[in-house]
Amino acid sequence: MLGNVMASISEIGGWAATGGARVWMAVAVTVGFAMLARLIRGVSASGAVAGAAVSFLLYASAGLGAFLALFSVFLLTWISTRLGYARKLRRGTAERRDGRTASQVLANLGVAAFCAVLFSIRSDQVFLLACAAALAEAAADTVSSEYGQAMSANANLITTWEQVPAGTDGGISVAGTAAGVVAASLVTVVCVVTGLLPKSSSGLCAAAAIAGMLADSLLGASLERKRVLNNDGVNFLSTGIAALLAFLLS
Repeated sequence: MLGNVMASISEIGGWAATGGARVWMAVAVTVGFAMLARLIRGVSASGAVAGAAVSFLLYASAGLGAFLALFSVFLLTWISTRLGYARKLRRGTAERRDGRTASQVLANLGVAAFCAVLFSIRSDQVFLLACAAALAEAAADTVSSEYGQAMSANANLITTWEQVPAGTDGGISVAGTAAGVVAASLVTVVCVVTGLLPKSSSGLCAAAAIAGMLADSLLGASLERKRVLNNDGVNFLSTGIAALLAFLLS
């Protein structure tokens, strides 16, 4: 009896030490990541705070793999945002020079952070799949939009196929969509390589992310154009759709 009690205490102590180490590592990585993101103007001051919160939750709840997936999303979106920036600026579709705000960061990454927290509570791998799908969708959506605008002055409305100026809500292009598919696939690969996802879940993760990207365009062409939702609302819903699809189909 005493031996069992001592073993239980030892297990609890080991868990606390491991959990504490992860939390401190999450704090250190979060601070460094937020400073880097702000330094290169990937985010505004408020965006850096929001990004730090998301980064901490992902690392502390789901480990290094989740953070590296987040970092891949940041890197892909930062590069695509700067492609053809002068051209986008002339058209009035360029992102703010100061970087993404807190509302933009949370709209794109809030669902992933929530799924990671659910995983830490329930220890169910399906929440990691939902988290990965949300992250992959966030990358796919931004890259498809930014790359499409950099490559062409025109797009087609996803609902009617009417030609519209690049950057129009709900507008898509072949180049932009292809870039979004690549971005979703790359983030999925990072999730698999880092151990966040098993290889067997990679196809579902990427497919859910791509479906979420297309849902984003549909929401943009309908609700956003009618001012029912703003861009942040559309982005939040599309990442939620990707996560939900991954959850339901797993």
